[in-house]
Amino acid sequence: MADINYDTKRILVIEDEVHIRKIICRLLRQIGFRLVDEAGDGAEGFKTMLRVQPDVILCDIHMEPVNGITFLRKLRALSQPKYASQPVIFLTGDTDSTTVIAAKDLRVDGYLVKPVSLNALKDRIEAVLSR
Repeated sequence: MADINYDTKRILVIEDEVHIRKIICRLLRQIGFRLVDEAGDGAEGFKTMLRVQPDVILCDIHMEPVNGITFLRKLRALSQPKYASQPVIFLTGDTDSTTVIAAKDLRVDGYLVKPVSLNALKDRIEAVLSR
C-alpha cells in the first residue's frame, strides 16, 4: 500500500485491558513499528499523547475513568491544531450505531472492531499515515 518507514512512526495504544493492549502492541511490532507507547485509559492516554506526540493513536472506547469518546472529544476541542487534528483509530468491540455515530461526529479517523487482524490494522494505519 503506502511506502511508510515504520521505524520512525510513533503509535500510542490506549486500552484498559492489559492483555489486549499487549496483543495490539505485539501486532504493531510485527508490522514493523518500533516506537509504541501505552496507556491504560483516556486520562493517562491524554497525558501520554501530550508528552510523546504520536503519529497515530489507537484507542479503545469502553474504559474507566475516561472512555475513548470522552478522550476524543477533549482532544478535538484543543485549540492547537497539531493536537486537535491528531489521527485517532478506535479499536473496540462496540458496534452499536449510537457509538459509531458519536465517533464519526468527533471525526475519528478509523473504527476497527475487535478482534482485529494484523492486515486490517496495518491497512487502516497506513491509510491514516498516508494522508
